[in-house]
Formats: sequence, structure tokens, C-alpha cells
Amino acid sequence: MSANPPPIALRLHFSTHDFAAAERRDAWKQIAHRWVDFQPAAEVALEADMTLLDSQACTLGVTSSSAYEMQTGRRCAHPDDMVVLTLIQSGQLLAQQYSPKGPGALSLCAPREEGRFRWAQGTRQVFLALPRQEVFRALGRDPHTLLLNGSSPLAPALIGQLNHMALLLGQPQQVDATECAGLLEATRALALLALRNLGRGLGCGAPTADLPSLGAGLQRARHAAALRFMELQAHRPELDAQAIAQGVGCSRTRLYEAFAAQGEAVMDRLRELRLQRARLLIEQSPRLHVGAIAWRCGFADPSAFSRLFRSRFGDSPRQWHQHIGLDQR
Repeated sequence: MSANPPPIALRLHFSTHDFAAAERRDAWKQIAHRWVDFQPAAEVALEADMTLLDSQACTLGVTSSSAYEMQTGRRCAHPDDMVVLTLIQSGQLLAQQYSPKGPGALSLCAPREEGRFRWAQGTRQVFLALPRQEVFRALGRDPHTLLLNGSSPLAPALIGQLNHMALLLGQPQQVDATECAGLLEATRALALLALRNLGRGLGCGAPTADLPSLGAGLQRARHAAALRFMELQAHRPELDAQAIAQGVGCSRTRLYEAFAAQGEAVMDRLRELRLQRARLLIEQSPRLHVGAIAWRCGFADPSAFSRLFRSRFGDSPRQWHQHIGLDQR
């Protein structure tokens, strides 16, 4: 039985250059800062752009802006009350109650809380806006503004996924609308999985059952997190399904289910990742050293690596290297 299709996702782009200078501040407030107090820096002209991937379930966006200040906590709850995960890609965030945050900082922001934030000139960020009640169910408590780096084992996987989504949003021709919707749903599920993991770590009594409405999205999130973990750890010959499951924060059974839902097997996908990495290294290496390449790609036995490479690509590593050299002449 096939899984239900993900919600339709619309790609939208906005820029302050679409408005006259006198209208920019009010227009951008309505577009990007509806539920907070927003004030551009007086010393620079307001320049900003934002690309969104929007569905009924969540909104993912990439935005860059000139310097501005944002104050939260001054508005009542809105029917679409959201909590925002923010990843800084460049620039800096300064806040009264927190130390400065730079590139790579992943934060959970609860707009109901009182706070004053100042974004430096040219700051670029990726954000994921989720319904407050959904975040509450994941955490097992009322969400509060906090830094996620180091708080959840799944934070690195979520950071990687958000960076990848930002890249895809900038290249809309690379994926179609259906693929965008699936990726957005997987990102949502991965974020909720990370928040649930965080809630357990904080002793918040998060529910042990799967979160409502996640369904196949939860499996896609585990699959995405596992792939990211594999990419980072593929060089380790001892890497196995148990280690991958621990890195993702789930049981081996759940890991196997997540890959089976994508028509894959865990170790088959790891082997393919390693072989593709080895093929790329062979093609880029002016001189071939099969043993060194095998070891860098997680194969402890060079002979076994050569047999697997031949089975997958039809040539031995040495023959592949020779063919590439001839093709480039």
C-alpha cells in the first residue's frame, strides 16, 4: 500500500526591490515579520529577499537582509501561532539575554516570549515555521527559545537537512513540485523528531508513541537523518546498522523500517554510498593507490573492495582509473 502523498508545497519569492523605498518597511513587515515588532537599522537602507516553500503543515524559508531589530512577545497568540527553528548560515544574531550566535547556530524561537534580537548586516538564515501545538506535543512542554546545538543528537542531521533545502530552494529547476513537497515533509518530520529527542533529554515527559500525523514523514525523517549520518561516518570500516541506529536515535527495527519504506536496505545503501565515493576519488586521483582509497571509503580489505567495485561498475578500480585517464587526453 502506497503512503499518502505529502501536502502540496508552493514556492514563493519576495524582495524589497519589488516595492518603492517609502513602502518597503511596511510591506516587508507584512511579508516577513507579521507577528513581531520589526525595525530596520537606521544607518542602512532596507534590502532583503526571501524564498519560501509553503504547505498547510509548515513553512520553510531562506532569507537574507540588511541589519534590523526584532522584538518578540508583544502580540497575542494568533490562530496560526507558530514556533520557528532558525539556522544561521552567515552573519550574526545578537540578543539581550543570549550570547552572540554565528554561522551554524540552530535555535528554537518562541515568538510569545519577550525578547529583543538584532540581526547583523547581510545575515542569511534558513527557518522552519511549525505550529506551536505540534511543537508542544513533540517536546512534551510549552516551547521556549533555546539553542539546539549540542542539545539534541539529531541537531547535526537537521542542520544538514536545512542547509540542503536552502540549496535546493535556490535551484528550483533541480526538483519538481512533488519532490519539493516530499522533501519539505521529510524536513518537518526530522525537526519534530529532533524536538521529541530534545524533550526526552530535558526530562519533559514527551510521549513515547509516534507523534500524531507524522506517519510516513517520520520514516522519511529517520531515513534522511541516517543518510546524513552515513555520509559523515562512511569512512569507518566498523560502521554497521546498530551504530547508524544509535547515531540517528532509534532502534535497528525502526531504522530497517525507514529504509524499507524507501525500497532500500540499510547496508546496501551504505555500500553504494561508499562505492560512489570511491569512484569519485579514483576519477580525481592523478595516481591510483587502491588500498588508500579503499580505506578512506570504509573498506578494510582492498581485495574485497576491488571485487565489489568491479561487480558494481564493470571494471576494476585500476581499469576504471585508466579509462578515465584515456578519456581526458
